Amino acid sequence: MTTFRHIVVVFVVSVATLLPSTAMATEYVVGDDNGWTINFDYQNWAKDKEFYIGDKLVFKYQPGVHNVYKVNASSFASCTVPTLGSGLTSGHDVVTLMTPGKKWYICGVGKHCADFNQKLVINVQGGWFAPAPAPNSATMYGYQTFMTVVVIVLSIITVF
Repeated sequence: MTTFRHIVVVFVVSVATLLPSTAMATEYVVGDDNGWTINFDYQNWAKDKEFYIGDKLVFKYQPGVHNVYKVNASSFASCTVPTLGSGLTSGHDVVTLMTPGKKWYICGVGKHCADFNQKLVINVQGGWFAPAPAPNSATMYGYQTFMTVVVIVLSIITVF
């Protein structure tokens, strides 16, 4: 019985130690409160952000007013829209970053890209997991609750 208790204690302590460092994907709303719109500096918005495989870009806009096309570097530079029908048009488009490297996105409506700078380029970092986000009050309290449960479980195990 002591062996079983020892195994359970080691397991619980291991989980408690590793859980806070578990990486989670980050969801970025492109343009934050401005959303996906004209006359916004998306390069400035992206410059201080690090994007990783598994992160998500959320393009929010009014459907019919804008759209989102994933393009290559030359289409990005010239604001050339790829084949019609290949764009995203829901107004709440979620793009999961699946591979490392540069990613280019433009709006294909009218001259939104060319005249109003509605385009975004980012660099996605390689690796399997993104670094853990900085703790906020929700994750800190969630961790404290988890640790409280661990202590209670350990107390019960040692009693029996």
